[in-house]
Amino acid sequence: MKETLKSLTPGVSEPTSNQTIEARISGLDWDRLNGELDARGYALAGNVLSDQECEALVENYDRDSIYRSRVEMKRHNFGLGEYRYFSYPLPDLVGRLRTAAYPFLAPLANRWGERMRQERRYPKDLATFLRECHARGQERPTPLILKYGAGDYNCLHQDLYGEMSFPLQLAVLLNEPGRDYTGGEFILTEQRPRMQSRAEVVPLRQGDAVVFCVNERPVQGARGDYRVKMRHGVSQIRSGNRHTLGVIFHDAS
Repeated sequence: MKETLKSLTPGVSEPTSNQTIEARISGLDWDRLNGELDARGYALAGNVLSDQECEALVENYDRDSIYRSRVEMKRHNFGLGEYRYFSYPLPDLVGRLRTAAYPFLAPLANRWGERMRQERRYPKDLATFLRECHARGQERPTPLILKYGAGDYNCLHQDLYGEMSFPLQLAVLLNEPGRDYTGGEFILTEQRPRMQSRAEVVPLRQGDAVVFCVNERPVQGARGDYRVKMRHGVSQIRSGNRHTLGVIFHDAS
């Protein structure tokens, strides 16, 4: 696996697939993804990372030099398990995935903002958006790896780290369900005004990405658009180990 690990070193690009990350992201059916995001607040993008890339990310979980911090969920009542935030510069694979996906999501983020009568508009490229985050004191990188073992889980939550936030994020499952672990389903909940919360289990395989709403999204009603709050989490792991790459586009204060 030594050759694969090179792709995780900042500044070193050595894809483990015939297609680059950028080509894979641009080749997704974005019309379908945008339609599903509008309709239900999430969309399955399909396989975006190879098995080798997933395995390299998992193997590097204990490599302290590429992370800025480690969080034990139990200490903060977030659930059971842990996660580690990458430091800047991000590993090449993670940084390129983040940079490639953002321009395809920014137009939808702006449409949602217009429908919810928000003044903020998002720039076309990630670098410009991050400069805006940093100007407001949000300078710490937020992409992360989450690690769960048997009995662990992640409570329903929203990944908001300051005044600036991007309304969509992306997660990639790094292990194969049934082979590497059991349980551990990715769960999304939706809270509409004056209604009970609705939960949905999102099926993922190794290397699959899901794009989903971070906080609020607009829904068309009889009297126009109204806001729906969404949260996400992971059900209890029954056996084995589960790792996820989380790609959050805004930085933290």
